[in-house]
Formats: sequence, structure tokens, C-alpha cells
Amino acid sequence: MREAKRKPWRGRRLTAVLIAVATTVGLIGTTIGTGEASAAVGKTYWTDSCGMPTNGAFGNKSMAPGKVKVRIWSKPGNRRTVIMLDGMRAEYGTSGWEQQTNIQRLADRGVNVVEPIGGPASFYTNWDAPSNFNGQQRTYKWGCVITRLATNLRKGTGGVPKLATKNGKFAIMGISSGGNAALTHAAQRRDLFYAAASLSGYNYLTAPGMRTMLRVAMLDVAPAPWNVDSMWGPPWSPRWPQNDPFMLINRMHGLKLYIGSGNGLFGKYNYPQNVGDDLFKGTPLEILALTQALAFEGGARLQGLNPMTYYANGTHAWGYWQDMVWNAHRRGFFN
Repeated sequence: MREAKRKPWRGRRLTAVLIAVATTVGLIGTTIGTGEASAAVGKTYWTDSCGMPTNGAFGNKSMAPGKVKVRIWSKPGNRRTVIMLDGMRAEYGTSGWEQQTNIQRLADRGVNVVEPIGGPASFYTNWDAPSNFNGQQRTYKWGCVITRLATNLRKGTGGVPKLATKNGKFAIMGISSGGNAALTHAAQRRDLFYAAASLSGYNYLTAPGMRTMLRVAMLDVAPAPWNVDSMWGPPWSPRWPQNDPFMLINRMHGLKLYIGSGNGLFGKYNYPQNVGDDLFKGTPLEILALTQALAFEGGARLQGLNPMTYYANGTHAWGYWQDMVWNAHRRGFFN
């Protein structure tokens, strides 16, 4: 078969230029018209700190006096809102969710995203006293902050906008120590939350040896060291079971639950430059989280609950938690 007659070079060059220009214009129109311009943009708000440290836990200047920073992504027409809790190494500038993941894009898929900022080693709970090991000046009151934030988001008061709810209630999710906190908040305030998710969380805090493990872990969280006894008191204090998701399962009937964990094995988000941390910190933490997730799931099913679950390869790392959030979204967790 004869080769088709080729066009002269100048004609081909002009055609290529015209196609390139048209394509570029089309891409620009797509980006501006339906992409970035229409995407939800994060905004910063300040909400009451419930008497917590007035300028950051340790003089951190990113917090306003008497206020906690909150980042929010929302769009008109969205019908759900999720409060996302950080982990034990939370910082005061931005949430790890914003630093390390793309889950803010949930706001472009019908779910507003709310991220409270700060609270390292706080477990997002009300502490009994300041941590006397590291010179904390005032007692953590994160339980109050989260409750008040959700209450204000329903009304559009207290320095935050009014956001969409499901019958006046929100979803709440967290990673690591924020995961068990999400379950606890939802169980204790059924009037504020319809769904709760724990991603690599510690869902059976009163299990044998858990208090000791948490004690050791909190000694390493900046600004170290934290005294776990300042949180809920000594091991025999009733506040430990009161804040243990496993002990609150009987108060979770009717809640939509999602429990996720990796198995400690390396996966697609373990990078060569992080092998040391992933192996000696991420793997042990995730194996612990897996045992806690399985224990909680077993207890929940024995009591007639049917939580969504997600188990996969992975260590204690943000990429895996991002995948869990999108998995929850695809499976209708926020509906």
C-alpha cells in the first residue's frame, strides 16, 4: 500500500501551532471555568478556647489570645460536614490533614471539611491538670473546644460559619489519638454527631498494657515530655473507661461507624528517605492500632453494631489515612 502523500512542513507546522493554541485555550477555559475557580478554598476562623492556653500551649504565636484556630473548606449546596481531628503530633500552624493530604477536596464533593488546629498529645479531651513534666501553664480543655465548635457550627455563632448538618448533626473523624477521640466524642454527644471514624486509632484504651504504652509514647511528643497522669489521672481513675471507645460501644447504637487500620507492612506510601522512622515507629504503632481496631470491631459486632472496616497494607502514615477517608466517602459514610 502506498504511503499517503505528506503535507509540506510549513503546512504541518501551522496546523500544529493552531492545534496547540486551541488546546491551550481550551485547557485554560476548563481550569478557570470548572477547576480551581470552582474549588472550595480554605478559610481561617477563630473559636473560643474554653480557657486553654491563651497564646498557644507554650507561647506559640500562631494562636490568638483565648482562641483556637479552625480551618474550614465549604461550598454552598453541600449537605454534610465533617470535623477532622489530628493526631498526637498535631502542630499549631496547620493541621496534618492540610499539610499531608488532599481530603479538603471533600468540600467539592458535597462534604464541608472542618479542621481544628493544635493540641499535641491532647487526645482532644479535657485534662485533669496541666502536664507537669514539660511546664504546661494551663489545662487542656479540648473536649470543651470540640463540643463548643460543633454547637457553634450548627448555629453560625462563636466566630465560625453555619454549616450543613444531617438533622443537626456532624460526622467526626480522626487519626491515631484523634481517632479514638472521634469515637468518644460521638458516643458522648449523640445530639451533635451522626457518624464517627477512627483511622489507626487506639480504640481499647483500658486493655492490659495500654496505659503504659501511651505513657511511653507521650514522653516523645514535642514539647516533650508529657505526663499521661495529668490527662485522666492514675490508671485506676474512672476517667479512663469513660474515655475508652471500647467501653462506650453500648452508647454507639445508631451511629454510623468506620474503623480503619494498616497492618504494619510497608506499602505504597513508605518512601526510602523515611525507612528508619517507618520501620521503628510507624510499623509498631500501626500493629498496635490494628490490634485495637480488631478488638473494637469484635466488641461492636457482639453488641449488634455493624461498623464499616478497612484493613490494608500500611504503616502509621498520612497517605494511608488519606486513602481511608476516600474509601469511606465512596462507601457512603457521609450520607
